Amino acid sequence: MGKKNKLNRSTAGDVCIFIVLALFGSFMALPLVYAIVQALKPLEEIFIFPPRFFVRRPTLENFGTLFQLTGNLWVPFSRYVFNSLFVSVVSTIGHVIFASMAAYPLAKYNFPGKNFIFNIVVMSLLFTPEVTEIPRYMVLAKTGMINSYWALLLPPLAMPLGLYLMRQFMSQIPDSVLEAAKIDGASIHQTLWRIVMPAVKPAWLTLIIFAFQSIWNRTGMAYIYVEQYKVLPTILRQLTQSSNIARAGVAAASTVLLMIPPIIIFVITQSNVIETMSYSGMKD
Repeated sequence: MGKKNKLNRSTAGDVCIFIVLALFGSFMALPLVYAIVQALKPLEEIFIFPPRFFVRRPTLENFGTLFQLTGNLWVPFSRYVFNSLFVSVVSTIGHVIFASMAAYPLAKYNFPGKNFIFNIVVMSLLFTPEVTEIPRYMVLAKTGMINSYWALLLPPLAMPLGLYLMRQFMSQIPDSVLEAAKIDGASIHQTLWRIVMPAVKPAWLTLIIFAFQSIWNRTGMAYIYVEQYKVLPTILRQLTQSSNIARAGVAAASTVLLMIPPIIIFVITQSNVIETMSYSGMKD
């Protein structure tokens, strides 16, 4: 009898946990679902008040109009797609590499000013990228990088989130592991790339998701004025804002289009995100 009661309580608890998680998951998925629903609404349903969550007469006309507009551009649409993918992939890889190389000495070496530098990194997390737009533009203009790929590739390398995340994870690796590698004759670079980076794989895979999503959605409109260097978010914003209300559905369709690559990256690496959240570090 006692076993039966215990089993029933366990089953009931599992059901309650499942219901709670399902509710939270549904709530978090609402913005994504609503964006897709908006893209499927005809123009007359978009401006109904009060707004309706569901669409009565779904249509793909918004996507058709979007592709029609992109087909009439002076620069081929594929060029904008290439620019976005090139900038996002290269900047994401570069950010992970530079953040890891900078985080390693902050996590495992003692040198003058170490804590001061890390405190600056932590404080920089409080500010949005828009705060540094003017000084960033001045630096890029003085170095002649305006209207070039460099204006889009270099600024994301200095995002503080990656440095903070990698430093926190690397600090959990036992010093004995690094000392053993040093005794075996491994150099600093070999220790970093062959021992430390595999140990913090969940961290840099999570960083790839955050970095790619941030870089992919940047327009770079303050630095790029030449059509052949513009990225996908820039041209989609120009197309959808030119007619305001008339292209509200097209704007919703462009939003869904821009969500696809980050979602694909997340789906591929989602297990590592969960592992990162529960990761407690290596133990001696």
